This record gives sequence, structure tokens and C-alpha cells, in this order.
Amino acid sequence: MKIPPDAIIPEPKIKQYLLVFKEKNDKSKYLARAGFTAANPEALEREIRRIIHENDAVYEMTDRYGAHYLVTGTLIGSNGVELAVTLVWLRRAADREFQFITLKPGG
Repeated sequence: MKIPPDAIIPEPKIKQYLLVFKEKNDKSKYLARAGFTAANPEALEREIRRIIHENDAVYEMTDRYGAHYLVTGTLIGSNGVELAVTLVWLRRAADREFQFITLKPGG
């Protein structure tokens, strides 16, 4: 199945979480290798949407929040560096909308 192209990607998830250094579970250093930084958050969102367009989602599990799906692909940075990632999505139980949860380095 495909994650819909208009799936929700919360702006704070990119600007205040993925692209900001965190002491625990940091992803910003990994993303910076391909040129994804707080200076260009739209580039990361664009790549996330490209990945969901090109790759199928695989069901992972269901919990009280909804059904979780994984999409594996490759982010292509502005500097040409490619990063393997797994994108985590939730199809919310409350309204059936798809929402981006996070990404995990590697595929």
C-alpha cells in the first residue's frame, strides 16, 4: 500500500526534532551528512514525500493510537549523498489520517 501524498508531516517534527541535535536518539548528525539542516527543512520534507511516492508501506502493528506502517527508502541530499532510512507512519485510529512519526537511520 502507499502512504497518501497529502499525509500529515508535522512541521515541528522536522524543524524541532529531526534537524536539531538531541543527546538521546539524535538524527540530525546523520541527516546533516546529506546536507539536511535546520536551514533547509523543506528539503527533508520533499524527500520524505518522494520516498512515500516511490515505495510501498509495510504494516508493522496496531495499538491504541492506530496502525503503524514502515516505508524504507533512500533520502538524496542536496550534496548528492544518499542515506538509507526507514520512515515510521501512523494511520490514526481517531480519524484514519496518516501522520509521519519519525525516521530511523538505515533501511
